[in-house]
Amino acid sequence: MAVALQVLPRLARAPLRPLLWGGPGARLASGMALAEQARMLFENTIGAVLPGPMMHRALSLDPSSGQLKVRDRSFQLRQNLYLVGFGKAVLGMAAAAEELLGQHLVQGVISVPKGIRAAVECSGKQEMLLKPHSRVQVFEGAEDNLPDRDSLRAALAIRQLAEELTADDLLLVLISGGGSALLPAPIPPVTLEEKQTLTKLLAARGATIQELNTIRKALSQLKGGGLARAAYPAQVVSLILSDVVGDPVEVIASGPTVASVHNVQDCLHILNRYGLRAALPRSVKTVLARADSDPHGPHTCGHVLNVIIGSNALALAEARRQAEALGYRAVVLSAAMQGDVKSVATFYGLLARVAGAHLTPPGGAGVSVEEEEQLHEQAAALQLPDLQLKEALEVVKGARGPICLLAGGEPTVQLQGSGKGGRNQELALRVVKEAEVVKGARGPICLLAGGEPTVQLQGSGSNGRNQELALRVAAELGQRPLGPVDVLFLSGGTDGRDGPTEAAGAWVMPELASQATAEGLDVATFLAHNDTHTFFHRFQGGAHLLYTGLTGTNVMDVHFLFLRPR
Repeated sequence: MAVALQVLPRLARAPLRPLLWGGPGARLASGMALAEQARMLFENTIGAVLPGPMMHRALSLDPSSGQLKVRDRSFQLRQNLYLVGFGKAVLGMAAAAEELLGQHLVQGVISVPKGIRAAVECSGKQEMLLKPHSRVQVFEGAEDNLPDRDSLRAALAIRQLAEELTADDLLLVLISGGGSALLPAPIPPVTLEEKQTLTKLLAARGATIQELNTIRKALSQLKGGGLARAAYPAQVVSLILSDVVGDPVEVIASGPTVASVHNVQDCLHILNRYGLRAALPRSVKTVLARADSDPHGPHTCGHVLNVIIGSNALALAEARRQAEALGYRAVVLSAAMQGDVKSVATFYGLLARVAGAHLTPPGGAGVSVEEEEQLHEQAAALQLPDLQLKEALEVVKGARGPICLLAGGEPTVQLQGSGKGGRNQELALRVVKEAEVVKGARGPICLLAGGEPTVQLQGSGSNGRNQELALRVAAELGQRPLGPVDVLFLSGGTDGRDGPTEAAGAWVMPELASQATAEGLDVATFLAHNDTHTFFHRFQGGAHLLYTGLTGTNVMDVHFLFLRPR
């Protein structure tokens, strides 16, 4: 079995120092506009998971001996080091690797999103660009995060490099989110178009990311351990920037250096579940039948070392630190926020009401027993394995100032229309309906979360999941009148690109719904058509959209909920 290491900071659970509202940090937070705080927190969170710093933490080279150290493992370099990579963060990862490895690197091939080099250059991030006369060949493709002919050419070039390696060689594999679309290599006679069509049909019928990856692996030359098999007998070291809840190495980019644990029967079960088995192209049936009769049985990846060098947890840790610097009491709720986006938005709304009630001074509205029970029921329904809700509420009860709760995960979005949006924009708009009921908090609160909602297609919508998420949260925040408290919710993707839109996400406040109505925009209508990007583009001239450009990294999404008494 391949070795897998996790090189991540643990989510801090240590007791926090009490923060007094009116102290220096709190005065700083009080004096800043909420939108300014939210944007700054988002930018600093992304900065913590940029490729360069993470690569330098994972790799070290002794120039005198030529020993490459990857955490606690050492490899002898002697003109035998090769590099491949694929993913949204891989350009910066490759630039950092080339700087570290210098002349030891013989050759490399990477597959990165279309337009990323120009975007990085325009943003002035020279450290994320390869040097002139680099030994690493760059392919750009997968426009709008969809496999295409350009990414197919890149995948075939990566396969060719891997197949030419010997037992004396070392292959460094750089993997990040978006890597699956950038490494399409269907097993003949399956064509790229046939594989894409099948994947889209499964996604439209509600298949999970795990189910999609099972099918992708079965039809791919490189996924599901295929790249590791192609590189054998060379040693393989994979440095992985995770964009998946729980950081399972077999799921990230569909596990090209991890042997698949699924078989043909698993694939057929999935296809039957979604009513697609009878409609399979002949080529797909041929490949599945061939795999079912493979005399060699399942393959292993014992020559591979997989190392996770960064994830959403690292981003949340930085968000917590930054929020505390602003005077907020910060707690990590969960690193595995999952479920339907509507349920997640309801959870955030209930949490905001209960937390706000606990912070209400004597004589205020107080905590509703019914709402606190509803909150725990909603949390139980989400089935989050690491949810620290009880601990978070204990912190809230003892707080004397602003609160900041953080979490990460992967809610799902069900598309019902043909609109354009994203999960973060939809979630922000839905939570607006709930936050208006938070009254009388003794100090500002900031609730933070992270994850990556997925989109279940039911129509022909073009929808980025971050914007979809934000808009649904905004709808929750606007349901009932709000007391004397300012509320802001932000949902943004750390890669800077939310689906097929140019926005990373959006931020909202409780008055959004009424302000939108005054502009002739009906929130419910846009949500019904999953047209969240169009909504935010029109609303106040697009002022609530987050635009970062391609950031060069990708560790899912982050959610911030600020609650601050006036």
